[in-house]
Amino acid sequence: MNGADVDTGGRAGGTGIAVIADDHDRGGSPGHGPGRGPGGGRHGAGGRGRLMAGLRRRLVKRRIRIRRTRGHRLRRALVVLLALLANLVGAAVVAYHLTKIPEPHPETAMQSTVFVDDHGDYLGRRGPVDRQEIPLSQVPRYVQEAVIAAENRSFRSDTGISPRAIARAAWATVSGGDRQGGSTITQQYVKNALLSPEQTLSRKAREALISIKLDRTRSKDEILQGYLNTVYFGRGAAGIQSAARNYFGVDAKDLTVSQGAALASVINIPSYYEKAGSDPKVTAKLVDRWEWVLDAMAHSGAITSAQRAGARFPAFRFYPPGDTDGQRQYLIDAAASEAADRLGITEDQLARGGYTVRTTFDLTAQDATAELAADGTEKKTGEKTGEKTAEEKAADAKAGGKKRAEVKTSGDVRVHTAVVALVPGDGAVRVLYGGADYASQPFNDARDGAVEAGTALQPFSGMKLLAPLTDLTRTAAPTPLRLASAYATAAAHGVYATPYTVAKITRAGRTLYEAHPRTRTAMTRADAGMVAKLLYGRLDAAPATRTGAAGLRTLWQTTYDEHLTLTVALFAEHPAKGKKAALPAPLPYTAGSRSLSVSEGVWSKIVGTAEGHDPAAEPNPGLPTGQTKPILATR
Repeated sequence: MNGADVDTGGRAGGTGIAVIADDHDRGGSPGHGPGRGPGGGRHGAGGRGRLMAGLRRRLVKRRIRIRRTRGHRLRRALVVLLALLANLVGAAVVAYHLTKIPEPHPETAMQSTVFVDDHGDYLGRRGPVDRQEIPLSQVPRYVQEAVIAAENRSFRSDTGISPRAIARAAWATVSGGDRQGGSTITQQYVKNALLSPEQTLSRKAREALISIKLDRTRSKDEILQGYLNTVYFGRGAAGIQSAARNYFGVDAKDLTVSQGAALASVINIPSYYEKAGSDPKVTAKLVDRWEWVLDAMAHSGAITSAQRAGARFPAFRFYPPGDTDGQRQYLIDAAASEAADRLGITEDQLARGGYTVRTTFDLTAQDATAELAADGTEKKTGEKTGEKTAEEKAADAKAGGKKRAEVKTSGDVRVHTAVVALVPGDGAVRVLYGGADYASQPFNDARDGAVEAGTALQPFSGMKLLAPLTDLTRTAAPTPLRLASAYATAAAHGVYATPYTVAKITRAGRTLYEAHPRTRTAMTRADAGMVAKLLYGRLDAAPATRTGAAGLRTLWQTTYDEHLTLTVALFAEHPAKGKKAALPAPLPYTAGSRSLSVSEGVWSKIVGTAEGHDPAAEPNPGLPTGQTKPILATR
């Protein structure tokens, strides 16, 4: 009974001591009796229970210890974290104070000098980089807002950086992923103008520090101005001013809402979008982005709903542009030399200085001259056969080319044409045609070419000429510009005006030089009247015309009145071949009609073509009382 009670008690929930004793009495080991392998009997199950109970006790004790020490461990972790953050913040503060905002690197500081004609039309540029700095005041507000809408809509309120973009770029750098964008306008300016373009964590960190410091020490307008003057727009244009000219042929201040939004849209991928206007696929993609920018501008209130509704995608200039050398480089050469002299700097310094040079040239008349007087090669083998037309005979007779029509020519003959048009008593040069193609002949025949004068100087013979015309009649081969100046002196009643090609020089909106006529008396009024009488036979007749020549080698024709003097000079040569130098040649029979055609065509293009305008109604301070300057061609 007692044994049964003990056994029953053990099975019913006792401590299991009786079971252990029973096992020992049977000579077995606990849990390993016959038929009672591990997990196979009641004694094996009890051992497992004791093991689990021990594990539970240990877990309970561990939980108790954890609960008791949790606060301590949390406090210690917090202290470590705070110490780490303090070190990081301290390092950032030290780095911030040690960081200096660098000067723009040399490539960014470079600018080009732009040349425009008397009306402000683009003529060309000189310089290593197609960039010109302008103040933010010359960029319309809606153009500024278009760039902000396209590149960084939080620009006006952010701290100069985008933490999310920095983290994304850092991860891409570490993981070797694709380059990430999304930088703020401030970061882009720092990256483009102040730092190298390398993609490293250290440069990214420095970029962020400089951006923050720049944002804290400079106004948003200053940062935006620097950005707009340096960001690349494609087509070789750095900065908004050059971009406006390259894409639309206007200054930045004249950009429309649609044009401004289009340029802002280009910034994203300039090398791709620069072909807009000539590549339909590129244009279509840019139109989508342009619409997106305009929608953002309308949403922010930068433009009105009416402006948004009325916006039309602008017409881009064709790209790539055609050959711009042509004969316009002759004009730029002359103006660049004069501008550098007026500023007291070298031409190289001028080219890199970011100036705008307004010239005296009239591009409409200049281009018309190029069409009428383009140099060419006329091939003649043996005697010309066939009769000339009545028009050719009349033109030759009027131009003094009667005998020239009978000349026999052989071999290749190249006819050179030089044209000069300037304002009497003022000296402003309107046309300076020195050749058809600067690339093949950089020498300017109009400004520097020595052309035999012959009878073209006869009206000045026996006349007392004062400086700078003193030795004119002793000069066998004057330049077309000098001979035109002499006739312009007669047209201005004896007042000589030094020829000039630069009217005004500005930089960043500030005027550095403005031309004023430099005049002096070079012949008496009576002698000037005599020249006019010899030219046309009546003192009150206008315009007066003089045709002169040096044998059959050159032909001159000068036409003038009080408003304009126009000189056309023609000469011919057999082009150089191999080691054989170029040789003078007689002008072909067409020279007379050609000279007359150029003279009449250019004259009508410059003077008297504007209906309802009276040249005498426009005063000219550089002329004697009663004289006027010419009415320029209407555009």
